[in-house]
Amino acid sequence: MILRVVLSLGGLLFVLIVCLLVYAFAAPRPLDTTDPEIFLQDGKTVNYCNLPELDGSGKSADEIPKAYTPGCGLSRTPMPILANCTEPLAKGVVDMRGLWLGISGRVGHLERIEQCGNRVVVTAYGTIHDFRVDGTLRNGARDIGPACNNFSTAIHFDDDGVMVFRLFDLFDTVTRRLSGEEMIFTFIDGIETHTQKICHYPIDG
Repeated sequence: MILRVVLSLGGLLFVLIVCLLVYAFAAPRPLDTTDPEIFLQDGKTVNYCNLPELDGSGKSADEIPKAYTPGCGLSRTPMPILANCTEPLAKGVVDMRGLWLGISGRVGHLERIEQCGNRVVVTAYGTIHDFRVDGTLRNGARDIGPACNNFSTAIHFDDDGVMVFRLFDLFDTVTRRLSGEEMIFTFIDGIETHTQKICHYPIDG
């Protein structure tokens, strides 16, 4: 009886792994709706201390096409995707907007966070993560991995204001939270990277 249960669980795990591998390397990518204009200029020239006023005077999150990482990764920093969005942040969404530099943990880590409504765009490590924080895979991040593989993540803010990334909505992989003037980025390996907000990309960043 016990052996039968173990074999059944092993079989289910095998099927799950095969499905994930097929999705990662064989599934077609979604239609690319990225606005090509974000690649016409260098996003490193922007002052990220000048953030848009989220007063509803401009575009809403729905009016700006979702952005995707081109090919297998960015070759240069794109211009902000949500630059013209002024939709006020949705209820429960913490304002983490800005350019963040790692000062401990993964020292030198750089990421740009844009937000409006319940939409967030994180640009880091040559990848654009464009998603809604509604906790669904449908509206989550459809990303490119280091092996040029597909993967999907569902993202939400928990009751403590922590932004939680759940790979395939199966388990938590990354969290982001504010602590005073810092944003703390924690990866699945447990390393906490404390980041501070800066206005410009470093010259060699």
